[in-house]
Amino acid sequence: MNSPDSPGFPDFSGSSGTDAVPTCSAKGCRDAAVWVLAWNNPKLHAPERLKTWLACEEHREPLSRFLGVRDFLKDVVKLDEWVQPEGSERG
Repeated sequence: MNSPDSPGFPDFSGSSGTDAVPTCSAKGCRDAAVWVLAWNNPKLHAPERLKTWLACEEHREPLSRFLGVRDFLKDVVKLDEWVQPEGSERG
């Protein structure tokens, strides 16, 4: 399993202010987010609970693959079209 220090593992230390531009969740990337990757770890989360990672164009595929091989990925949506379901969270 990857750890937070592994290449490509999301880094959640990015912007958190309400006026801040959402940034990509990929470690070390500070590009503007374009995509929302909605995911859920079925061993830890109820099916209706979604967590989200944000991705720039460059990191959408690698982050999707990371979640997909674990069967965590539930949806990939353009950020400007994303409607956050109740009970979901970033991270």
